[in-house]
Amino acid sequence: MCHLSSEIFTPAIPIGEKILRPVIVYVFLVLFLRIFGKRELAQLNPFDLVVLLCLSNTVQNAIIGPDNSVTGGLTGAFTLMALNYLVVRFLFRHRRLDQVLEGAPTVLIEHGKIQRQALAKELLTESELRAVLHRQGFSHPEEIERCVLEPGGSFSIEARQPPAPERRHRELIERLDRLAGELAALRGSLR
Repeated sequence: MCHLSSEIFTPAIPIGEKILRPVIVYVFLVLFLRIFGKRELAQLNPFDLVVLLCLSNTVQNAIIGPDNSVTGGLTGAFTLMALNYLVVRFLFRHRRLDQVLEGAPTVLIEHGKIQRQALAKELLTESELRAVLHRQGFSHPEEIERCVLEPGGSFSIEARQPPAPERRHRELIERLDRLAGELAALRGSLR
């Protein structure tokens, strides 16, 4: 029993190495996700999801090393969370550095027109973009005033407002329909 608890709680590698390994992997992943773009964060298709899942499994051994102890795992997890907390706090106070590291948003649709060069830059197909629009309740890119792929991988979509004459026409039709309904109700009550 004593031998079992020793294997569970005693790290197989020094604590310093246990802390350094997640730091190295964290920096590597942040840099490479920045290099390979926002698409990986958006998880647009099954291939991207598979890459992210395999990536986490691939770096697991680099983080834990030959150590399978609970203490070693908790040390690695704590190091990752603490490092992320410190990085986020640091970048919050240094907005310019945050913008350099995260990158700029990419406009994918402007005034209802797909920006094909922007799609190519982000390695997105038109069908993937249309799938995002459909998930948000839009049928056609023409319904979108602006669609932006944010640095964090999320999409900001702004619907197009119909032109003023079209809005007035729609309002008039709605009013006429209401009046027709009221007239029908009045006729029904007079009978």
